[in-house]
Amino acid sequence: MILLAAALAPTAWAVLAYNRLVRLRNQVATAWADIDVQLIRRHDLVPQLVSTVQAAAQHEQSTLASVTELRAQALGLSSPTALGEVEARLEQALGRVFALREAYPELRASENFLLLQKDLVEIENHLQYARRFYNGAVRELNDGVQRVPDAMVARWGGFREAEFFQARDGERAAAQVHMP
Repeated sequence: MILLAAALAPTAWAVLAYNRLVRLRNQVATAWADIDVQLIRRHDLVPQLVSTVQAAAQHEQSTLASVTELRAQALGLSSPTALGEVEARLEQALGRVFALREAYPELRASENFLLLQKDLVEIENHLQYARRFYNGAVRELNDGVQRVPDAMVARWGGFREAEFFQARDGERAAAQVHMP
């Protein structure tokens, strides 16, 4: 009986470790889906924002073109690292768009612009939470994949470390979005 228990203990441990790694991998996938939802919401808002600002600020085309181009780049990326870099630049560009509000009184008075600005601030708050949750899930998965003796099960089961969602060092400046 003791011999049987000693033989089954490693198998039981391997099954438990494997199942925990599956749960952690699924948690990372779910967290990434949450980020994706918020990014889609942000990307859907950008064309509306650009058209609202275009009506008031015709000579700010380079700023608006930059926002549109960064949105298009972001839609084509799936790597958390690459997407984090583009999203950081998009946040900065959106901050410049909202800075235009100070220069154009008609934007300050535009209900549509104010509503879009409020929606974007809300999306940014949700996105910040989703990023934190995702990076926490990645940390837990990476710990599980690297921890001994679970690393043996991870290699056997094909589990890999996940990428953190982060911006490059030079792009960490927060976008300045001012509410009226």
